[in-house]
Amino acid sequence: MNGTADDYRWMARALELAARGLFTTTPNPRVGCVIVRDGRLVGEGWHIRAGEPHAEVHALAMAGDAARGATAYVTLEPCSHHGRTPPCADALVRAGIGRVVAAMEDPNPLVTGRGLARLREAGIATLAGVQEAEARELNIGFISRMTQGRPWVRLKVAATLDGKTALENGVSQWITGEPARKDAHRWRARSCAILTGIGTVRDDDPQLNVRAIPTERQPLRVIVDARLETPLNARILDGGPVLVAGAVDQPERIAALQRRGAEVVVLPNSGGKVELSALMSELGRRGINEVLAESGFKLNGSLLREGCVDELILYLAPSLVGDAARGLFNLPALTCLGDKRQLVFQDVRQVGKDLRIIARPA
Repeated sequence: MNGTADDYRWMARALELAARGLFTTTPNPRVGCVIVRDGRLVGEGWHIRAGEPHAEVHALAMAGDAARGATAYVTLEPCSHHGRTPPCADALVRAGIGRVVAAMEDPNPLVTGRGLARLREAGIATLAGVQEAEARELNIGFISRMTQGRPWVRLKVAATLDGKTALENGVSQWITGEPARKDAHRWRARSCAILTGIGTVRDDDPQLNVRAIPTERQPLRVIVDARLETPLNARILDGGPVLVAGAVDQPERIAALQRRGAEVVVLPNSGGKVELSALMSELGRRGINEVLAESGFKLNGSLLREGCVDELILYLAPSLVGDAARGLFNLPALTCLGDKRQLVFQDVRQVGKDLRIIARPA
């Protein structure tokens, strides 16, 4: 891959456009496209939502005849198969595009490499890998679902500086300030699903929807509830799709939850709890790309122990509440520091008066 400075410049613009679909494209990837002829932008577009035209189609419509002989910069390899919309690779060929630069190949097994091959067969020069790292981050959940069959899971926690998420009596609102809470709603808005546990539903009665920022789509709410104890008057059951993951087959309880609008799946493990890896596979099957887990220390620990967490989003408030308060993760005690779970910081910044740390397992 030997892109020019202009290639990087125009791909940066395509990535900006792709990010405009951050909250809306699920289950599709976020894609932007820029068409450049003789150093001048003649067309651009981005994918807005599933079932609607892809980024390339919008950009070609804007470019018109100026697309002939031009270079198209696309953040993801143009599709080569018929889905809800026709193949974008064919549209680029028909428009007479002379060169296509893609940030990355499409991880979808139906596409991988075939879109670029289709372009080359038509005599179009291709280049892949320009700003690939940025493109992968933008669609990290889509990549996870396509390659592993499960969504990318972010575990969001808010804690005091001494690592406490709630007082001993369970009171937890509010540890962080309003700017941090608003920032957390942005992570909710980009997620396909928000996951929590029955303990959080009982203790806090949360809505777990997006309220602090404008959005046209509410994520699926997922409750890990082994014994199907979700109260029928819980606020989480109001106003939007809910999936309850249980470990017992109790027809009466399942029917009651279904009457409240929830869907129930029964996924037991050998210990009578919900098999979390099976739940992640089920979410992947449903087209869920990104999951934001907002749960208590018990489920937090289970998600970590069972290898379901890809990323931690930790908000730290500049306050102390003492040792008796509740901690972050229910993890087994260690006798050797060599057994500690190693993380890698991805981003550290101040949000309002609080600190936000994004970290991933090493």
